[in-house]
Amino acid sequence: MQDMTLADTFQEYFHVDYATSCAQKQDVYRIRYNVYCEEFQFESTDDFPDEIEFDAYDHQSRHCLVTHRATNKPAGCVRLVPTYSNEVRDPLPLEKYCSSSLDRNLLDYLHLERSTLCEISRLAVDGAFRKRPGEQDNSCGKFVEPIHSSEQELRTYPLIAVSAFLASTALTDLTGRTNVFMMMEPFLPRLLERSGIKVTRAGRDIDYHGIRAAYFITTDYALAGMRADLRGLYDAVYEQVSESFETMH
Repeated sequence: MQDMTLADTFQEYFHVDYATSCAQKQDVYRIRYNVYCEEFQFESTDDFPDEIEFDAYDHQSRHCLVTHRATNKPAGCVRLVPTYSNEVRDPLPLEKYCSSSLDRNLLDYLHLERSTLCEISRLAVDGAFRKRPGEQDNSCGKFVEPIHSSEQELRTYPLIAVSAFLASTALTDLTGRTNVFMMMEPFLPRLLERSGIKVTRAGRDIDYHGIRAAYFITTDYALAGMRADLRGLYDAVYEQVSESFETMH
């Protein structure tokens, strides 16, 4: 019997979609509420009485959703934020909230056309898919319903965040927004580098929902450096995302 690839294993338990319906977007916002408001308290729960977290950028953003096949439970999400004008009239989130931390010399050197820019943000994985058995409470003490999974299935859970990042990468290609910025915690650039994806620091550390810094990468550079097994997963995710993307465009 032929060994299953990383893509085969992940797709046995999860699927990734370009989120276009109201129901899918509600699932995205609900994951974000669980993670950003309840678990890590980056945002106040009082601001979102409907238990969905969204902001002014979501209307222009493109969203991806990772769903657990067995339970149909939303597991992870990410968004791509494009810009349609200059930094003053239509700033990316990091330009609006973290402008003072950005490396202006690098940005001037890159001299990027704004129609090719985007920011990847709000990547989140629901706590039910990050907790080990016996760790069902989040940091606020709220009970998190455990997902009953086999050992093999549990080993795919770390791929939820990876697949969300790959889905956002697919969106950069599909939309032509191939000059990509992200605000990332210190561990994430190191994690990406182990996968062959090397991002360029584009700013100093700033306390923005925890210590983060701006990073930059192009879609072509991300794909060129990607490990072979991860590229296989990317190709599978791209196929899933592009199918629903092309249906809508």
